[in-house]
Amino acid sequence: MIRRKPIVALIYDFDGTLSPGNMQEFGFIQAINKDPDEFWKKNYQLSRANDANNILCYMYLMLNAAKENNISLQREQFRKFGSSIELYPGVKDWFALINAYGDEIGLEVRHYINSSGLREMIEGTSIAGEFTNIFASSYLYDEQGNAYWPGVAVDYTAKTQFIYKINKGINEVSDNVKINQYMPDHLRPIPFDHMIYFGDGETDIPCMKMVKNYGGHSIAVHDKKRHETALKLIRENRVNFACRADFRCGKPVHSVVKRILDKIKADDEFNRLLQLHKHKADKASQR
Repeated sequence: MIRRKPIVALIYDFDGTLSPGNMQEFGFIQAINKDPDEFWKKNYQLSRANDANNILCYMYLMLNAAKENNISLQREQFRKFGSSIELYPGVKDWFALINAYGDEIGLEVRHYINSSGLREMIEGTSIAGEFTNIFASSYLYDEQGNAYWPGVAVDYTAKTQFIYKINKGINEVSDNVKINQYMPDHLRPIPFDHMIYFGDGETDIPCMKMVKNYGGHSIAVHDKKRHETALKLIRENRVNFACRADFRCGKPVHSVVKRILDKIKADDEFNRLLQLHKHKADKASQR
């Protein structure tokens, strides 16, 4: 009997983690002739004035701005904006690099997005096909294919829910039944200690700390400006590691992830050995 490889989930925020800045700043905000700071200031003011969810507010502002500027907001237009999103160094080659290492040591590596950004824009990037699932905000579309209302708004609370969905092997955002049903830990496809979470911002902290506290590993990805913030997260015991946003072979994040994968593999082999000896002992006691 062929033993199935243990599955490891690498879970990424998008904005500020795989890409510098916010994805709306690559194409969309230029198309509506707005300054990024002006757009996000307006979003902040709308959210504060109405005590509203800031994710729903930015999605509302995008719809309004598109109408005012006669810009189509069909899926293909979103994907066109997404195709112009800039990625951090090494991101395009990262997935093949890590998949190969996982395969070399006997692990199946899967990649997931867990983002407050837009699924439709992420689907337009060159790396969209690398992910088992993209959990992100998205719109509802009318019969003509035009976005008209937020369908999914991913804030930090929703992000933690998606961690549980990955743990249980649930792919549907709309599911609210299986996610609450009891499932024994040994039947869950991806244990928490087989997870590596990559994040950069405040909306990632609950997920990063949750994964860390459940035995997985969290990496605060940062640019030069956020270096001290990332180190602070380590001191506060919210993440395990802080690495510069450079995913090229041999860079710190690459080295850290390889060592984590080594540990996951070793722990899995150790636990199998424990189970084998327990099984032998139980069998002997029945004679």
